[in-house]
Amino acid sequence: MMDRSKFLFVAGCFVALALYPLVAGSYGVDLVTKIMVYAIFALSLELLVGGTGLVCFGHAAFFGIGAYAAVKLSPDSGSSSLLLVFLGSVGAAALYALVMGALSLRTKGVYFIMVTLAFAQMAYYVVHDTPLGGGTDGIYLYAKPALGPLQLDTPLALYGFTLLCLVAVFIKLAVLGNSRFGRALAGIRVNEQRMRATGFATYPYKLAAFTISGSIAGLAGFLFAVKDGFVNPEMLSWHLSGAVLIMIILGGIGHLRGALIGAFAFALLQEFFKSDAIFGAFAKHWLLGLGLTIIASVALLPNGLVGLPAQFRARLTGGKARGAAGAQEGQA
Repeated sequence: MMDRSKFLFVAGCFVALALYPLVAGSYGVDLVTKIMVYAIFALSLELLVGGTGLVCFGHAAFFGIGAYAAVKLSPDSGSSSLLLVFLGSVGAAALYALVMGALSLRTKGVYFIMVTLAFAQMAYYVVHDTPLGGGTDGIYLYAKPALGPLQLDTPLALYGFTLLCLVAVFIKLAVLGNSRFGRALAGIRVNEQRMRATGFATYPYKLAAFTISGSIAGLAGFLFAVKDGFVNPEMLSWHLSGAVLIMIILGGIGHLRGALIGAFAFALLQEFFKSDAIFGAFAKHWLLGLGLTIIASVALLPNGLVGLPAQFRARLTGGKARGAAGAQEGQA
């Protein structure tokens, strides 16, 4: 269960996000909407890596499939059905996750990582090399989905809907983690062999987690397609799979709030190093600055950004304890 301080922190973050459009301009609203989409994407991977101990390097496939399904299910003109496009995008990603998981979960370790990467690359080349995905040019979403009075054709409406999705996903995963199913996943992460010895059939649990994770990534892809109105094969590339893995490592693996923090930290660091006003001509080498920062973060913060307060308290307490011990030795 989440203790009081952690609950207040997460609740405060969501309240701040809800109030942010009141003080932000159009650029700020668009940027935070994109970051919230990445946060949903990071939460989906956190369920696998932090919750189950499965390192998937093909997670962008579900993100991209959800995005492409959103475009394919939308008409060229007029409003599309929000419910139809939403369920179609999530369902398509979940179906591919079910197929990928059914095969890849029969492997372990580095073999599992490579098989998931292979499945993701298969999906990438389908949209890259066939007319289905428009090739390298991608395809456009001309009609934003709507459901009655809910229209996602304005930045504020999309911002509010994305925030609601983020809150819903966070609550769902928090409840799931505290359920019998979540505790079984935690046991699999710690020692799968022991779980089998106690009578648990671990394969169905892992497959269910893999499918749920893929469906949430598909939701993130749907939101990204609606926001940008455009999708391309790079949304399924291994680069994006690596980026979302970095997000949860940066934030702190094993914590839902770490996925949130990591997504925001990663996106804001990108914007920071890309800034011409701050770095001038060096801004075109922003990947170098971002990479060095991430390396430093991993080296100095082994538990991620979420563990920074505890690490600071431990050092402070240790420093005081050493000082007290030194004083006693001096008196002796």
